[in-house]
Amino acid sequence: MRVTLAAGLAALLVACGGPPPPPPDLVIGASERPESVLLANVYAAALRFYGTPVRVEQFDDPLTALDSGAATIVAGLTGGWLQRFAPGSGGRADETVYRQMVGVLPEGIGAGDYTTAAEDKAAAAVTERTATAWGGRELTTALRRCAELRPGAVRGAAVPAKVGRCAPPKPVEFADDATLFDALRTGAINLAWTSTADPGVPADIVLLADEKPALIRAQNVVPLYRRNELGPQQVVALNEVAGVLDTASLKQLRAEVAAGADPRLVADRWLADNPIGATGH
Repeated sequence: MRVTLAAGLAALLVACGGPPPPPPDLVIGASERPESVLLANVYAAALRFYGTPVRVEQFDDPLTALDSGAATIVAGLTGGWLQRFAPGSGGRADETVYRQMVGVLPEGIGAGDYTTAAEDKAAAAVTERTATAWGGRELTTALRRCAELRPGAVRGAAVPAKVGRCAPPKPVEFADDATLFDALRTGAINLAWTSTADPGVPADIVLLADEKPALIRAQNVVPLYRRNELGPQQVVALNEVAGVLDTASLKQLRAEVAAGADPRLVADRWLADNPIGATGH
């Protein structure tokens, strides 16, 4: 009898096709840049929190992967996406840039909420001595001395060609943050272009504040995704990152990755310390 029952059950499983296969992983696309991989893992951690299987894959061009369907989600910065989709757009403030970006997204692509407290936009840095000599720690203080500026930047960094009415000289390029800020300290340059979440900015260097109205385009963290391929809870997971990620945290996470930590582990630890969800999980 046992043999007959076992055989019958096996036949039933075969006839019904067996248990359904697990759902395929969602793919979050990232470029090879460490900050891109980190952001992808932050959103992956949020999705896993709600039970979505997900993996991060690197692509030469994550947006192309999103368009083709090779990736379902990509993470980036509002100003960068806006420049990609609508070069020359004039918005600078956080909400303005986000709205302009949403308005020019390709058909079939949606945007999650942007992180109002987390940005990584271009920033001008000077020494304490220079800030004192110029009489202020605001970006406008430097712009009033536009003709005197001798800027530098790490090779490949995004540098604004014009800030307000000032078109600074093309920056001298350096291999990394260490050589850039050494040059700033020695006076080889008097202004260093960096970004607000760059972990390589030394503690003794002053980031000039871009006060309102902003003069440099906003770069807030935001996910893009393929419409109609995410469920409501998955969209909620993406949006909840916007409520907990801030610039200080982003800078710390980038520092850990730069020191050799695994981006997934870094993101998972951060989410454990900064839980999402109104009532927990």
